[in-house]
Amino acid sequence: MGWFWADAVPPAAPVASKAEKGPPLGCPMHRSSSSSSSSLSAPSTSPALSPGSCPYVPPDTTPTRSALSPATSTSPDPAHPTNTTATSTFSKLNPLNYMPHSLSQSRESEHQSIDLPVDREISSIPKGDGTGSNWEYPSPQQMYNAMLRKGFTDTPAEHVESMVAVHNFLNEGAWAEIIGWERRFARGLAEGWKVCRRGEENSMTEMARAELERIKRIRQQEVAQTQATPAAAPNAWDRGEIPPPQLLRFRGRPNDFTPKAKLLQILGWVYPSRFSSDPPFDRHDWVVARYPPTGTSSPGSPPQEVRYVIDYYAGPPEPNGDPVFYLDVRPAVDSPKLAAERLIRWGGDVWWRASGGAVREEAKEQGR
Repeated sequence: MGWFWADAVPPAAPVASKAEKGPPLGCPMHRSSSSSSSSLSAPSTSPALSPGSCPYVPPDTTPTRSALSPATSTSPDPAHPTNTTATSTFSKLNPLNYMPHSLSQSRESEHQSIDLPVDREISSIPKGDGTGSNWEYPSPQQMYNAMLRKGFTDTPAEHVESMVAVHNFLNEGAWAEIIGWERRFARGLAEGWKVCRRGEENSMTEMARAELERIKRIRQQEVAQTQATPAAAPNAWDRGEIPPPQLLRFRGRPNDFTPKAKLLQILGWVYPSRFSSDPPFDRHDWVVARYPPTGTSSPGSPPQEVRYVIDYYAGPPEPNGDPVFYLDVRPAVDSPKLAAERLIRWGGDVWWRASGGAVREEAKEQGR
């Protein structure tokens, strides 16, 4: 999951991820030749979609020259001869996504039995490079070539299109979860509490109510300034009050289990009837640009970088055989503010349900 290719190349080149761990059963792309959790069911419109299809392709344990695209590398520094190999190798990886800068769109192996499409789908996820463009998903041919370079020569070429469809579907779902977090907390913790205080079941209603109040307040300000009243917009981002979030960069870390994933796995061993002991088959870290509301910062100030952690779980398939995936998306605890966001959303929902908030509201309505 999370395969995007970006054209912009920042100057720094981070180090690649650690070695792989075996994925869950039922995922053919993982077999070598030897949250707020959301449930996503893969779209059944694609006739080639098979149960258990998984879009993730693990990264190489140790990148080599033969496994990378022929990108231009930097010249070695004679003053630091010991770093020559690492520099020339990692300079070929795009630090925005830890993937090669480009992959071939042509058939590269005799293992490919059919021609695969080379068209790339444009995602709904905006890039944070200032170009105003969105991230692009790899074409089926690019994904197949990448799998071959990583040693997955037993993957049937006729299944790749379905795998790409699931891959794109999961990334869109992950971005939708991030948008949900941003809509709650982009304006601060106080506004986030107003949305979360009545639990997850009423969060959408509270967000809509807060949105209408903001639109009403902005209209009143505009009327007071003898300006024309604008048409209503579905949310403040469309009105320009807050620039929409953008994805700056991301990284796949399937071998690094998050503390929450480890805790859930332990609970699955202790309470198997309530929790699953299956670990996530993938993990991603997405760094998102969060912009403050208009007028709260000086023009041109950089946005806040918020790192989101995404755990990908495989669930039981649907009755018709379609695979089911669960995404556990939340901001990483990189600062007290982000920790408070998670506490407010989780605590608000727990308090609402434990204190009988729905019963109180129903009794209040009956007493009117």
